[in-house]
Amino acid sequence: MGEAKKVFLRKFASMIKKQNKRGEVPEKALPKTNAPFPPAWREDIRQAVEVMQRGGVILYPTDTIWGIGCDACNAEAVRRVYEIKQREDAKALITLVDSEVKVESYVCEVPDVAWDLMECAERPLTIIYDKARNLAENLSAEDGSVAIRLTREAFSRELCFRMRRPIVSTSANRSGEPAPRCYAEIAPELLAAVDYVCLSRRDEAPTGRASSIIKLGSAGLIKIIRE
Repeated sequence: MGEAKKVFLRKFASMIKKQNKRGEVPEKALPKTNAPFPPAWREDIRQAVEVMQRGGVILYPTDTIWGIGCDACNAEAVRRVYEIKQREDAKALITLVDSEVKVESYVCEVPDVAWDLMECAERPLTIIYDKARNLAENLSAEDGSVAIRLTREAFSRELCFRMRRPIVSTSANRSGEPAPRCYAEIAPELLAAVDYVCLSRRDEAPTGRASSIIKLGSAGLIKIIRE
């Protein structure tokens, strides 16, 4: 790895640590990978997967905030997500995967620095890659780039694993409205617009926050979109 990338990784890790110390993203508020997996989650996940496999749209808890989700490879399901969000499809959606290996299945070329970023990130990190593949065409941005996040939170990770496909993850709100920090803040009309609302993690306090976003481009370009 080049010296410039090493410096960036150190600065990025330092930035995230400082955010945690300021209390913006307290580590104790983040879902833990080794947290107990309640048996009730399994049936919830089974039903959510069944709905998405039929092309349906769900509301589910993620490693950040509650999100609208669907099969990221199903263009019609993705279209419905845009419709529910009342959002232009020129604005790309984030996709969740449950392992580093799966990133390679949906990106034409994964820059070396991406592996280091995924490894050192202490809070949820979304990475924008140049060229997508094997995903719904309407999921990517106009320039062909795609935003993918590796989730380490127990529920969303298991959901992705059982789905065996990447899952769309976009905040559970209409475009232009504030993103809900917990289930209780989701608007009733949005709950009614989807095909399935997950039962798990509904009683959690408002602790969620959107992920950091970094764009990786050609020639080693690294750009912080959202801290």
